[in-house]
Amino acid sequence: MKHTVSKRLKKLYTYQLTKFIILIIVLIIIFGLGWMFGSGRISFSSGNGINSQLPNQLDYSSVNQVYNDIKNQYDGKLTTIQLLNGLKNGLAQATNDPYTEYFTPSQAQAFNNELQGTFSGIGAELGEDSSNNIEIIAPLADTPAAKAGLLPKDIIASINGKSTSGMSIDTAADDIRGPSGSKVTLTIIRNSTQQLTFTITRANITVPSVNYQILSGNIGYMQINQFSNDTSDLAEKAAQSFQQAHVKGIILDLRDNPGGIVTAAINVSSLWLSEGETIMQEKTGNVVDQTYTSTGNDILNGIPTVVLINAGSASAAEITTGALHDNGDAYVIGVKSYGKGVVQQIDNLPDGAELKVTIASWYRPNGQNINHIGITPDETVQLTAQDIQNAQDTQKTAAIQYLNSH
Repeated sequence: MKHTVSKRLKKLYTYQLTKFIILIIVLIIIFGLGWMFGSGRISFSSGNGINSQLPNQLDYSSVNQVYNDIKNQYDGKLTTIQLLNGLKNGLAQATNDPYTEYFTPSQAQAFNNELQGTFSGIGAELGEDSSNNIEIIAPLADTPAAKAGLLPKDIIASINGKSTSGMSIDTAADDIRGPSGSKVTLTIIRNSTQQLTFTITRANITVPSVNYQILSGNIGYMQINQFSNDTSDLAEKAAQSFQQAHVKGIILDLRDNPGGIVTAAINVSSLWLSEGETIMQEKTGNVVDQTYTSTGNDILNGIPTVVLINAGSASAAEITTGALHDNGDAYVIGVKSYGKGVVQQIDNLPDGAELKVTIASWYRPNGQNINHIGITPDETVQLTAQDIQNAQDTQKTAAIQYLNSH
């Protein structure tokens, strides 16, 4: 009996010891994996999408070497946050896409404020041309930029004497922003020949995204400055006003509209389009990700409409223009639009930071992608600097003439 108990105790002891050893091994493996994941040697990826050929993890050894060299040799003060932000900015800039940007928490806040039409600065939307120059997409109406005389396609050569060569859009925007009442000096290259200098006083800017009125001759005039969260409601309010007045025609002014929220463009387009009509398609490569169609709130359907565009009409403004034109609901007057045919998504990151990343290209109902091409109007009408100085809006006048004759 004693012998049997002893053998059982021995087996129990061996079993417990084996469990303990296995537990230790598992903990070591988990710890090791955790360390490797945390150090960047292991990461997890779905493997889907156009960049699925990229490795599941990056080799950070060369980055660590650069970090150590800067840490040990750089003659200047740096912080860990600065270095991490530099790495994140570098990853975004590695795409060579001017619309893929990393925003620090303060930059993200400023970006979101601008989307809502509230910010402190000069009121100009920035972009990049095909040569990676920082350029003005559009000065917003009645802002310091517009009043100073900045124009779409103006190249910003320097900001307060600092060259913009190699500068990101985000950095340029940061340098141009500042407290209300302070000044910023921009060196501008216009039409590749003129070098101009503008010293502009910054201001707190709150711009309602939609303005509207009924012109003489019972023509409804709706101006959309950018596509923001309030655009859908304000545009519908304008549409209801036009409907009640039984306007004989409508001018939709999208000049100097740099774009904004895609859903707002869908809702605005739907005021004219019958339910189910194609507004645009998003594609990744050649694969259609999503087709956007009109919602059925077409209270302006059938009313003759002219869309006004210029070189500052971009992105969501071009989506709306293409949708109304290609579905036969609008005639387009002005000059060729900016040509931004890609879509961005905002990814929220820890501590309020954000990544704005290009996720797809978008296509008009006629199947065309307008990136770097723009939309050519049905009727080209120039608006010169002299016209502006003389308060003569030749494009708006052409729209009124068109509506009066149709």
